[in-house]
Parts: sequence; structure tokens; C-alpha cells
Amino acid sequence: MTILVTGSTGTIGSELAAQLAAKGAEVRALARQPEKARFPAGVRPIKGDLMDVEAMRAALAGADTLFLLNAVTPDEVTQALIALNLAREAGITRMVYFSVLGSEKYTNVPHFAGKHAVERMIEQLELPATILRPGYFMQNDGRLKDAVLGRGVYPMPIGGVGVSMIDTRDIAEIAASHLLRREQAAYPLPRETINLVGPGVLTGEAAAAIWAKVLNKPVSYGGDDLAAFERQFRASAPGWMAYDMRLMLARFQQDGLAGGAGDIDQLTALLRRPLRSYHDFAAETAKQWQA
Repeated sequence: MTILVTGSTGTIGSELAAQLAAKGAEVRALARQPEKARFPAGVRPIKGDLMDVEAMRAALAGADTLFLLNAVTPDEVTQALIALNLAREAGITRMVYFSVLGSEKYTNVPHFAGKHAVERMIEQLELPATILRPGYFMQNDGRLKDAVLGRGVYPMPIGGVGVSMIDTRDIAEIAASHLLRREQAAYPLPRETINLVGPGVLTGEAAAAIWAKVLNKPVSYGGDDLAAFERQFRASAPGWMAYDMRLMLARFQQDGLAGGAGDIDQLTALLRRPLRSYHDFAAETAKQWQA
């Protein structure tokens, strides 16, 4: 039994591939430049691109299970639809698709709406898949060292309604569990959708207060200025992506992003332990920064 992991060199995919290999799974890791990637024993790198149809056919040949994660790109929907159609063509009946929490609600946010379109294909064609819908990654805030530690400001304009944040290590563990459950089942399992949320819903002020506590220094919330965020983000990313992220944060400020009743209990039962908290993530990250 073989699992093909796309997005294998990213934060989620690399951790997932390592966890699957540690559990004895045969893993193929799709990568544009596999010669530059570092995978653990038990992970076989496969050269390919989600837009390269022949490379994807070769990567899917003989695989039993697909983990589909594609990055935020202008052709994200095309990538996902091609991959799922090729998986059907290859006879794969075990899939996990990596979507996003709130995909059906944030209809004006390009990468949310795109993932919802892919979910509709999975539903309409009755593909045997688990759809994972993660909230905001805690590890996104691990990139804020200069602002938080240097200037004493939590700069992400997430607003005052509240955003569910989840540790990417929990995400990878949950994804691995669903992939292995589907791979080991004697028959294709029914379609399901799982919200991936952390144990708390945080506002900008609450996140700043946690950083102040773990750093033992004043940290304030930088406020809700989305134009300033877009300008800063555009310095290191394409303009279309900066605007996409601005639209997402505007919805965070307006509506928040939280899971539903029972999500935390479901995930805790699956992990057989508590979910990692934002406080614990911040404390761990603060030690790394200060080292």
C-alpha cells in the first residue's frame, strides 16, 4: 500500500511524510526538485508538478492513497481538479484533501473560494475522501520575531472577533491518522469533513497578551490596519497574494474564524491527548527566539 503526498516539502507535507514513514507506511513525496529535499528513510521522492499531467500520472501509478495539498497560487483550483481527476483515472479510492476552515463562507477570498470549489467536485462525484479544514496555523506567527520580540508588537491584524489557531504538528498527526485509516480499510470509506481547530479562539489583543506573558515584556496589538498589512506583505510576496491575504484578514475582523460545537472533542479523541495550545506554542517559540 502506497501513499502519495503532495506539498511534501512544505510545513504540513514534510511533517506528514515523516510521520507516515515512522508508522511504516510506504510514502511517495511529490516535489519539483526532489534532489534538494531532505526526506527521512521510508520516503521516496518523486519528481513532479501538479500541473504536469504526465508526471502526475507516473506519480499516481500504483499508489493506493492520495494526500492532496496545494499551495496558494493563481492556478490552485486547476491544480487540484487535475490531480483529483487523474487520481480517479488511476483508480485511487482513498483520498485526503487539505482545504480550509470557512471555505463555504469566505466566498470573496480567492483561496478560500477555490478550495470550496474543489470540495464541491469531491461531493458531486462522490469521491471517497476526507476533507480536512484547518484554521489559522500557529506556526504562521513563528515568523513574527522582529515585530514581537524586537518591537513589542503583535502585528497580525486578526481583529477582535476571534480566530481558531491550531498547531501544524497536530494537523500532520490528524492527517496521518486519516490517511492510514483509509489506506488500511478493506473498502473505500465514506466521504467526511473534519474541522481542524485549536483549543482556543484568539483575538489580536489576546494573542499579544500571551506573547507578553511568555516573553515577560510588554507586547501590544498592532491594530486592524489592513492597508498597512497589504503594503508590508507585498514587499515579500506577489501583489495578488498580498491582496488575497488582506481579504482573508478583513473577514477575520468581520466574522472571525472558529470551528463548531464538538470539533475539539472529536480531535482530542482522535489524538488521545489534548490539542497543543497557543500559549504552549508561544512559550516554545519564545525560547527558540531568545536562544
